[in-house]
Amino acid sequence: MNFDESDDITQLRDTLRRFVERELPREEARRLDAAATHRPDLFSRLCELGVTGLTVPEEYGGNGVDILAAVVCIEELARRGTSLAGPYIHCAFYGALNVLENGSEAQKRELLPRLARGEILFAYGLSEPDVGGDLASAAVTARLGDDGTTVVVNGTKRWCTGARIADYIYTLVRSGPAEDRYRNLSLVLVPVNTPGLTIVDIEHSGLRYAATTDVIYDDVRVPIENVMGGPGKWNHGWPLLAGRSLDIERLEITAVALGIASIAVDDAWNYAQERRQFGRRICGHQSIRHLLVEARTRLAACRHMLYHAAWLATEGRDCGIESSMAKLFVAENAVEIALACQRVLGAYGCARDYDMERYVRDLLCMPIVGGSSHMQLNNIANRLGLPAK
Repeated sequence: MNFDESDDITQLRDTLRRFVERELPREEARRLDAAATHRPDLFSRLCELGVTGLTVPEEYGGNGVDILAAVVCIEELARRGTSLAGPYIHCAFYGALNVLENGSEAQKRELLPRLARGEILFAYGLSEPDVGGDLASAAVTARLGDDGTTVVVNGTKRWCTGARIADYIYTLVRSGPAEDRYRNLSLVLVPVNTPGLTIVDIEHSGLRYAATTDVIYDDVRVPIENVMGGPGKWNHGWPLLAGRSLDIERLEITAVALGIASIAVDDAWNYAQERRQFGRRICGHQSIRHLLVEARTRLAACRHMLYHAAWLATEGRDCGIESSMAKLFVAENAVEIALACQRVLGAYGCARDYDMERYVRDLLCMPIVGGSSHMQLNNIANRLGLPAK
């Protein structure tokens, strides 16, 4: 097998690194993290590079779907934190890939050109106060209005990261009797400016490109055409949620973890060659050398896991098992990588003036977000046919 990257991917990485170095200095990335925000003007300049078109076919105004290239974008952007990587995911993945996979033709023609240009963002409305990863138990309800032309949504969604910066919330609703667990679920596109929708911030420590929020729906009314896939997909939302788009979602959060872990290793590697203790650079001390080499070895394994799954997705092949394995392996190992790199920096690894403490905060979230490690273990066992009894 040839593991060399293509010239196009190498050029993409170089372009993104130059952009980040020019447009997002480390000091600005720290400021944005402290404020839990991002800069729409900077994201707009990123979109001018055409990268938001990497998940949209040419017929809808994109550059053609290239999952591997889009994953590379996330990794490179995440090396400078999540203030660009986050909005990119909300556009190219939460938005474009879901609309492409699950949208009606009318929804594709309306939304995909705007997503390809980076003009709109999506947020997920999936988890609830009493429903974490068990999405089939969704309790937020939706019913058809009396005239049959509207959908009325009621209830509360939780952990809706990016709802304040999004244009639409991709909302999972219970649209029929709760006893029909995997049926009578629907996905509805809810504009954030719809009357009756309230967003409440939740203070959080990591991945601070935008607020994590509760979203409260109080008789929120949207046209029935906002049912994902069109009115004919009413009560048929589970297959849309549990299909290929969910497999690919695991790749994007894994790419964030890889990007942050990668820059953590680079920073620790460079620091160890600059810092002197006991008359020599600390990279000469065996304990530091071992920490750094183990971290770099873990990182190499993480990279192979992610890009094998991303290659399968790009080729249109089933990547369900591989994407779960990558999410599990990279998320868990990225935490260990960051903690090892933090020890290399010593007290400076905990200081706000250094980026390492942010890397640690962000990576500690990774085994939880985007499907927890325990969920991935169960998913892998099920997909491999391991009997549960």
